[in-house]
Amino acid sequence: MMTNPTGRVTQGQFSFLPDLTDAEITLQVEYGLRHGYAWSIEYTDDPHPRNTYWEMYGMPMFDLQDAAGVLQELNQCRQTFPGHYIRLMAFSSVRGVESITMSFIVNRPASEPGFGLTRQEVQGRSLRYTVHSYATDRPEAERYGA
Repeated sequence: MMTNPTGRVTQGQFSFLPDLTDAEITLQVEYGLRHGYAWSIEYTDDPHPRNTYWEMYGMPMFDLQDAAGVLQELNQCRQTFPGHYIRLMAFSSVRGVESITMSFIVNRPASEPGFGLTRQEVQGRSLRYTVHSYATDRPEAERYGA
């Protein structure tokens, strides 16, 4: 059985590691730029595992060649949404389509409420399980206080 003793959302690369510093984020962005990846920034206050479509902050940075530009946009997103989850995503067009190559969380709320497993009995003796995000128990504007 796999457990998550930290209780943190573990989506994307590096999610079991301590939060990346801006210097470490810069190194990852530079790696992506060397490989021709385009970067984008997304944010959400509902990190449910099936919520794959986060809100996009700004436009994807297809023509950007300098990691400082990505960090500048990231810091603006952090100022605008300090209590949200923010992730960086790198897209590769090598296969002829924009496919996600890298994705990692770069900002988290101070308190992560976590998830619950809800069990429901259905027809016969069958059981159905769903994951419930505790963040959605509060209205969208009040989920993380900021």
